[in-house]
Amino acid sequence: MTDEQQFRALPLKALQAFEVAGRCGSVTAAAIELNVSPGAISQQIRKIESFLGVTLLERSGRTAELTVWGRLYHREITKGFEQFAIAQQVLERARNENALVLSALSSVVNKWIGRRIFDWQALHPAAHIRVIGRDREPRMGFDEVDFRVSYGSDVLQHDHYTELFRDWVVPACSPALIAAGRPTAAELLRYPLLHVEWERHFTPYPRWSEFASKVGVDLKETTPGLSFTLSSSAIDAAVNKRGVVLAQMSMIADELEAQTLVIPVDIRIPLRESYFLAWDRSALQRAYGPEFRDWMIALSRQQGQVSAQSTL
Repeated sequence: MTDEQQFRALPLKALQAFEVAGRCGSVTAAAIELNVSPGAISQQIRKIESFLGVTLLERSGRTAELTVWGRLYHREITKGFEQFAIAQQVLERARNENALVLSALSSVVNKWIGRRIFDWQALHPAAHIRVIGRDREPRMGFDEVDFRVSYGSDVLQHDHYTELFRDWVVPACSPALIAAGRPTAAELLRYPLLHVEWERHFTPYPRWSEFASKVGVDLKETTPGLSFTLSSSAIDAAVNKRGVVLAQMSMIADELEAQTLVIPVDIRIPLRESYFLAWDRSALQRAYGPEFRDWMIALSRQQGQVSAQSTL
């Protein structure tokens, strides 16, 4: 039998009983610490003695003194139990002290969750969260990521997830661009148009041709204008008076409040897929993990209602 096989054959409860009895110097004291009967402690120690073929404790009434073999064996197994305690402390620190890590698409970080995360921090000032803007999906359990905001079918790469909300797009532009007066939907299409063209693996972003069809105007699919792969970049261009963008409602709340963007015609088109929240299973065992997931879901329900609701 190998040393590893011998170790596996030793019952952990028996080793624990012996360690505590040797440290306390009494079977009774060990029984109190482990919340069992003195007889149970003695029985567990006898199992080890029988297995090893040596006497570990000299019993005299209620006291127990380690034999020479007992002192030698106790000194070595104590190292193992100390290591158990250290491992538990490391785990507790990781659960309670390290930051929760949220990964999300770059535009989602720049224009939505990166702005709303301050509300979470106000509710949980003792929590520490790190936000990463990354378009590539992380590998849960391998990358240092606890939560991920994904779009569409990309979320199927993860084991644990829930739907957050379906966003809608709406025409938005700088108020300076339409200073002469609010245009009609048909007139809006004569302004410089900013396009969003996501990477190919995503379902297509709503196009201006879809908006034109919705308002009864014929518009070529290849309408001239600047194209951006990031929604946030197209929104920034609109703020800088470069044109009109079909902007995601979740990403322009602050600009609308600051009046750096306005909605000249409130006609909305839904995205083809929803946003999802995925998480690593261990994230829910960490400090503030369940609370953060619940907060994200509640925030998203509110956002879904706001995005779909027309102000007309």
